[in-house]
Amino acid sequence: MRHDHLITSKQLSRANIETILDYAAELDADPSAVSDRHAGTVLGLLFFEPSTRTKMSFETAMKRLGGDVVDMGSVESSSVTKGETLADTVRVIEGYADALVLRHPKQGSATMASEFVDVPLVNAGDGAGHHPTQTMLDLYTIRENAGLDDLTIGIMGDLKYGRTVHSLAYALTNFDTRQHFISPESLQLPREVVYDLHQQQDGTGIREHESLEDVLPSLDVLYVTRIQRERFPDENEYQKVAGEYQIDAATLEAASDDLTVMHPLPRVDEIAPEIDETDHAAYFEQAHNGVPVRMALLDLLLSDDGDAGLTGGDGDE
Repeated sequence: MRHDHLITSKQLSRANIETILDYAAELDADPSAVSDRHAGTVLGLLFFEPSTRTKMSFETAMKRLGGDVVDMGSVESSSVTKGETLADTVRVIEGYADALVLRHPKQGSATMASEFVDVPLVNAGDGAGHHPTQTMLDLYTIRENAGLDDLTIGIMGDLKYGRTVHSLAYALTNFDTRQHFISPESLQLPREVVYDLHQQQDGTGIREHESLEDVLPSLDVLYVTRIQRERFPDENEYQKVAGEYQIDAATLEAASDDLTVMHPLPRVDEIAPEIDETDHAAYFEQAHNGVPVRMALLDLLLSDDGDAGLTGGDGDE
């Protein structure tokens, strides 16, 4: 049985990322080329938190590779309600599937679960931790719209609890980028993440701000995130920052004509609908890109020649 896992974007080098993105581009252009590549292969979906884009795009990706999926279903309808542990759950479903995709509310859960299975396990989000496959489709979208080198990107919103932010920030250190992090003080990046980023980029290219106005004109990409209400321990703390960081057409008057606006979705009120029809909007394209990117990742992880160089380096699990 195979045991290659994708837990965090810190596992991936620049070469790893470019391998995935190049292959995703091939599949995006001609998905039928691999329509029977994994006939008879079953992907197990274990989602302990709600999901639309991630879950459906993994299911679509597996089916477009010729395989099928088994789905644990909602937590309420599973044996988790009877007290079954995560370790036992993944060991059981491993017997039904050739690879597993796990989303769980507890940070570190994917790392723990990977220690109990001998099939590839992909982290689809572990609390406020990491979301590496979202990062790959984000990088694919950035590359298609702005390029990944000599890039100035602003990442705005909930940087404390936003796992998409943490994963993307780590991955971008593999490229020639300037990262501007925009948030209220209470939702700044965790200090340990800031420290890691400074270590990986020698202290250059990492800046923190409370105002978008300070940096908007210089940005090639603005990556907007929602305030993650479900992760706040106190509703009053959420209400203090809810709706604080929003953009509309008036906001973008100061932006470059070539600015690309991204969002991992779902949005609440961070991006006004009037932006959807502008050339800036790339978030629906971004969601679409989840299918070819996840097709590429699954195919590489399930390939006969091992992990195809996807794992290794600083975060190897």
